[in-house]
Amino acid sequence: MDVLFGSATEAAALLRRGELSARELTALQLDRVDAANPAVNAVVELRRDVALRAADEADAALARGDDVGPLHGVPITVKEAFDVAGMRTTWGNPAFADFVAREDSTVVARLTAAGAVVIGKTNVHEMLADFGQTANPVHGRTDNPWDPDRTPGGSTGGGAAALAAGLSFLEYGSDLVGSIRVPAAFCGVYGLKPSVDTVPLTGFQVPRTTAAPSDWRYLSSVGPLARSAADLRTALRVTGGPEGPAARAYSWHLAPPRSTRLADFRVGVVLDHRDAPVSGEVGAVLSNAVDALGAAGVEVVEGWPQGVDPTRDAESFGFQVGLFFAFQEPEDFAPLSAVVEQEARRMAARTAWSRYFEDVDVFLCPTTFTPAFPHDTRPFADRVIGTPEGDRPYDALPFWVAHASLPGLPAVSAPVGLTAGGLPVGAQVVGPPHEDDTAITFAELAADVLGGYRRPPR
Repeated sequence: MDVLFGSATEAAALLRRGELSARELTALQLDRVDAANPAVNAVVELRRDVALRAADEADAALARGDDVGPLHGVPITVKEAFDVAGMRTTWGNPAFADFVAREDSTVVARLTAAGAVVIGKTNVHEMLADFGQTANPVHGRTDNPWDPDRTPGGSTGGGAAALAAGLSFLEYGSDLVGSIRVPAAFCGVYGLKPSVDTVPLTGFQVPRTTAAPSDWRYLSSVGPLARSAADLRTALRVTGGPEGPAARAYSWHLAPPRSTRLADFRVGVVLDHRDAPVSGEVGAVLSNAVDALGAAGVEVVEGWPQGVDPTRDAESFGFQVGLFFAFQEPEDFAPLSAVVEQEARRMAARTAWSRYFEDVDVFLCPTTFTPAFPHDTRPFADRVIGTPEGDRPYDALPFWVAHASLPGLPAVSAPVGLTAGGLPVGAQVVGPPHEDDTAITFAELAADVLGGYRRPPR
């Protein structure tokens, strides 16, 4: 069973060496889902027969000596909101409970082309409309594998919980308001929000939508979650790049990391802010992590980038998210003058961060100010998040993820330790624009010092 808590990259290597067959690995994974999923409700749909046939085909390809992809034969899951041919796509909304996708989303097609065996789908919050929790009327609530009374985060909470609990080797999710990074932090796994417009969104849209995804998508990204940073790199390499007419005009490749030695990194650090004060239990873990990185030779540069106003930018991010939804369902959201002003702020933030990364390799800050908190079914306006220092506003949770999202930067949430109460803490590693592998590589190297993914005790 230990193999089910390893990385996708390691599993693929086992299969290529013939130490295990894809059929055996997929059967093990399905058995694990049967045994452990009822306790967390992370995987909400399975396609057993299709998965086992795909595993048999993967074994046959290896036996023939075919060239195979980097995820060949590895069982994975995807967020329920991605179209998978023959499976339901509901977004957790009863209005779409009978919608069955006719073809794969671009992400699923590319993962499959890389050899992955998609065994099923993971839970989401209804219409992906909560950054802190995952529950809906179609599939129910997902619990955190570290403590079932606590949330796994949202809206990719099912995927993060599945990875933590050993129910999948790799997950693909989406991130508008931290929906990859918050669940990754709460469940103790890795999650990547790629640079803006790196991975196509085709097949990731509300069911029965006839038009292609809007080009107005600089905030919304889709990206991988995994138990190792290396798996994020593998997944991004096989899913990134243009499609359709754009793919005939230009190609994409993952830019190499700036450094491959931890001690060569120059790292900006901010661990607290008055608008979203980090709880003492999270702050202690993050502070210890920065100390350990410094002892390992990392050059630490404290403070926000020049030209970045954290309060203003968090407010601008909130405005942009509101504007994003106004475009989905047109309404009189704000006067044109306000839209112009906020767009100028967004571009100013992008410019400031780009200038900052001329001198600094990555920026490290909290992913969230709190570890996973208890489930809360109250209306949004009534919710608060309890911390040892007192209650915090629920809508303050996205403060830290906003600073990568507003300028469209790549960001990895990486597990860096446990609170005194035994809950995971995530650090957000923000990278230079379109240098995703710099953030990934730093997270990968930091795991040698900080420990990386840990298996939940339950």
